[in-house]
Amino acid sequence: MSAQRIRCLVTGATGYVGGRLVPRLLDDGFDVRALARTPGKLADVPWRDRIEVAHGDLGDADSLTDAFTGVNVVYYLVHSMGTSEDFAAEERRAAQNVVTAARRAGVRRIVYLSGLHPESAELSTHLASRTAVGEILIGSGIETVVLQAGVVVGAGSASFEMVRHLTDRLPVMTTPKWVHNKIQPIAIGDVLHYLAAAATAAVPTSRAWDVGGPDVLEYGDMMQIYAEVAGLRRRRILVLPVLTPRIAALWVGLVTPIPSGLARPLVESLHCDAVMDNHDIDTVIPPPAGGLTPYRQAVSAALARAEFKPSWDTDDAAQLPSDPDWAGPKRPLNR
Repeated sequence: MSAQRIRCLVTGATGYVGGRLVPRLLDDGFDVRALARTPGKLADVPWRDRIEVAHGDLGDADSLTDAFTGVNVVYYLVHSMGTSEDFAAEERRAAQNVVTAARRAGVRRIVYLSGLHPESAELSTHLASRTAVGEILIGSGIETVVLQAGVVVGAGSASFEMVRHLTDRLPVMTTPKWVHNKIQPIAIGDVLHYLAAAATAAVPTSRAWDVGGPDVLEYGDMMQIYAEVAGLRRRRILVLPVLTPRIAALWVGLVTPIPSGLARPLVESLHCDAVMDNHDIDTVIPPPAGGLTPYRQAVSAALARAEFKPSWDTDDAAQLPSDPDWAGPKRPLNR
């Protein structure tokens, strides 16, 4: 089936990744329909006149019928972390509603962006929830491609902005011991490459594939490299093993613009390494022309972006490493 005849439904189109995926899909020749709880949030996007917009709430199964009708591929990019006391239960219900609507509409494929994690690790509530959503989708009987990414590097990605703001504002910082955990970040452009290609890639079965950039770093190294690229002095990092995720999240909320409700699942997800376990994504989707983007280059690109007005959209929040547009590069407070 040619791209011109494929209609993609993008859930979470008001979020960080979804808002960038839509124009990429359009440029690749797909028809795009965007699902939003608040369609008015898409009124001013530059690609509004090139797409259909459907009103729908993944928590309300009946609202999805019309949105899913006539769709070939559904992109599942909505997560509810930090928006309720039991977001894991909400995410399970949302995934089941998507499966029900997709079956009724005859959707051919579901593409889901999940989080990178070790197979044997004890996961945070957030990462466990995201994994559970992937399992529901894979078990649906609908062909499903789950892409698991770690920190997405781009101006506006919540996990990258946490790195940026902490490094900008704190020449000396105290951190939990996870600052020494291994991370495999990936540039936003590379994430979009894999997502767009997943609409038509020939897959042997429904399953999860890990995706990551070429660099495996300690979380502390990510901050130090960011400091170098931003022209800051080397940061002093003091590890406090007794710093709990709750306290660390409150601290992040105090020194960055990230709300503590969003900071906590981000922080909790850092307690284990986030590197690729499986490396066979290239057998399904070849890497971008010119290769994957090194972390240092991705940081430079993120810093070169224009500023965004803060706009935390928890209604259509994107996934862990990539949340809604907000403040872009600003003058660091401490050099």
